[in-house]
Order: sequence, then C-alpha cells, then structure tokens
Amino acid sequence: MNIQEIIAKKRDKQELTKEEIEYFVQEYVQENVTDYQAAALIMAIYLNGMTKEETTNLTLSMANSGEVLDLSSIGKTVVDKHSTGGVGDKITIILMPIIASLGIPVAKMSGRGLGFTGGTIDKLESIPGYNTQMEMSKFIENVKKIGISIIGQTANLAPADKKLYALRDSISCVDNQALIASSVMSKKIAAGAEKIVLDVTVGSGAFMQTKEEAIEISKMMKNIGNLANRETVCVLTNMNEPVGKAVGNTLEIKEAIECLKGNIPEDIKQIILELGSQIIKLAGEGDNLEENKNKILENIKNKKAYRKFLELVENQNGDISYIENPEKFQKAKHIIPVYAEKTGYIEKLDARKIGVISVHLGAGRIKKEDGIEHSVGILLEKKIGGKVQKGEILAYIHANDEEKGKTAIEDIKTAYKIVENQVKEEKYILGII
Repeated sequence: MNIQEIIAKKRDKQELTKEEIEYFVQEYVQENVTDYQAAALIMAIYLNGMTKEETTNLTLSMANSGEVLDLSSIGKTVVDKHSTGGVGDKITIILMPIIASLGIPVAKMSGRGLGFTGGTIDKLESIPGYNTQMEMSKFIENVKKIGISIIGQTANLAPADKKLYALRDSISCVDNQALIASSVMSKKIAAGAEKIVLDVTVGSGAFMQTKEEAIEISKMMKNIGNLANRETVCVLTNMNEPVGKAVGNTLEIKEAIECLKGNIPEDIKQIILELGSQIIKLAGEGDNLEENKNKILENIKNKKAYRKFLELVENQNGDISYIENPEKFQKAKHIIPVYAEKTGYIEKLDARKIGVISVHLGAGRIKKEDGIEHSVGILLEKKIGGKVQKGEILAYIHANDEEKGKTAIEDIKTAYKIVENQVKEEKYILGII
C-alpha cells in the first residue's frame, strides 16, 4: 500500500477501504506523507466525494490519530457544542459561560478561523493574556475547579484533523460535506464529550448553502455520533446574514460581553436559547425546553453568566480588566462609516461577502501561516428587514490599513441590497434534527 495508489484510486472516483484511509491518516501524522500528497488526496475527495462508510472511517481514523480524552473524572455528563462555521459567530463565547453558570460542566475545545469564517480561539486570544493552550490534565482540573474551560485543539488530540484542517483552508477545500462532517465529529469524539449539540449553519455565510444540504450533513454527523455511541442533536441556524452586529475578533468579544450583560440582539438570543435548551436537556438537567430557556434568561438577568465568563477569563490568565472595561481593548487605526445610497429596506446582507471583506482587512487568514489582526473587522448597523434612510450609516469598517479600509467601503455596499418595499426579518432557527 502506498500514498500514490490511494491518490490515484480516489482521483478515479473509487471507494477507499478502511485500511487505506487509516494508512493515509497515520502516515500523514508521522510526516511520511507530504503536504502536497495530502493536498492531492483532499482535492480528489473534494471533487469526487466520499461514501458514508468512507466518511465514518475517516472520522474514526482522525479521532484515534492521537489521544482520546476521558472526561469521566468530572463526574457529570459533559455535553459539547460545536458550530459548522459562520460569520460573526460568537455563540460559544456567550453560551458556554451560561451553561457553566447553570452547574453543567463545560470542557470545550474550539478551532481557529477557516476560510471566510471566524474562529473562537482567535477571538478569545484577542483578550490579553488569555491562554488557549494547556495540558489535558490542567484542562480537566480547570473544569473541576470552576466548571468551565475553553481551549484550542491540542497537538495530541486528533492531530490528523488539526493538520488537515489547516491544509484544507490553504487549498480552498473547506466547503465539502464529508470533510466538514469528519472534521467536526473527529474532534468531538476525541475530546471525550458523551453527548453533542451541533449548530449547523445554513446560508450565504455558511459552508452549507441550502437547508437540504444542512439536513444531509446533519444526518451524516448524527450517524457518525451513533456509531461512536455519542447522542447528537443538530440545530439548523440561519447564516444568510452575519450573527449579531460584530464581525472580527476584538469586536466580537466586545459584543459577547454586552450579550452576557443582557444587551442581546434578537438573532443571538434565539440561537442561544435553542442550542442552550438542547444542551440542558442532553445533560439531564431538564426535559422541558421552554423551562430550560427560562433558566438561561434568568442567569443572564442575574449576571451569573457574566460572572462565570469573568471567572473563565481570569482562570486562564486573561486580563479581566478588559472584560470589565471593554474600552481598554486596542482599537483599529481607522474607523470608516459606510453610508446608504438610497432609502428603503434591507432585503439582503450577504454574510459570505462580509466574511471575505473581514479576512482581507486582516481578521482572518489567507494562508495557514498568516497572523491575525485582532482589532480589525466590521460593525453592522443595519441588518435584513431594517429600514434605512439615504445617508444613514449601514456599517463601520475597522481597519489598520487605510487603503484596505477604503476598498472595503464599496465591497460592503455590494453586500447590501436595499429595496422599496418592507421586508420580513429572517427566521433564525430553521429546524432540529
């Protein structure tokens, strides 16, 4: 068996065996397969697809490519939450402290930005001092101590996925259902959670453009979860426009702080309540979803969730003075308004375009080795369904490079579509699977 034969087989649209997939994964982790060979195979998979059996075998091979975490010592059911990616998606940063404040343990490993979508770890690292990398023993100790820890994927946890995740981003092979499903589920299985709630995003700012695609990948991930003995619930959420107002790392942290203080945009509120109520149910802490939603709202109102976020940040060496006074965060050098050119209603706000603009401002990566500019991004003042007057501000661009900022003005205008007739707001929750 060799990698050239495996590449050729998938190039020719043939099904790979379990042994061939395991061989590729193991040899890639051990660096006996080069990046260019792995890229050739991933491109062949991207173009020709994978069967259910191939997808499951890839998932389990990646999950078992390193350490598989045992969270049983925590003593309570651990429910993991994961998003398939989006623009302005700061849901983990808001929701997980809420869940921990309700006494449900949160042992969360999150990823970095991928393509035009942001990453939770990049956002958390915009908090000065916040440590996203630690030994597994310390990670579990933190969960036992304060009920929550959010870190990046460690080198010895699903290392094959970590390598392939960055490679896919750099060769434009991100939005493939089998690769997304196997990446998500391999991390969840390796991270040790007993039950999983997945936020499956749908629309222009997601990897699944249609509800039908989202249903298909949800069934794929639920099937993998069942095979791995992990009860899995998928919540389909709308990503035709960015989540909330802020897009960009520091800007999203600041919005998350506001949400935890009770100032929550309606889209974020609905997504948090739906995902959160499902997590509480899977954790065995309440079967009535409406009652679960009320518990979430109560812990936002009484500030327990906000205090838990402070505790999380402080426990991972973050400077909580920035959380207590968000004005301390470093601001972009140029804050540029974008004005509406006519009066009407917002019919469209293309999330993918906004995500791409944000990446070009420096908030994301074009190459896998690129750094992140935490202070840059976009603050959206008008969203779908909103009324706007000619000359009113649609958005603010936060840029460190004046030329990039000026280029972004016209790009953002094309992301908006303004029409004369009133427009209904989008539905935020599209289904539960």
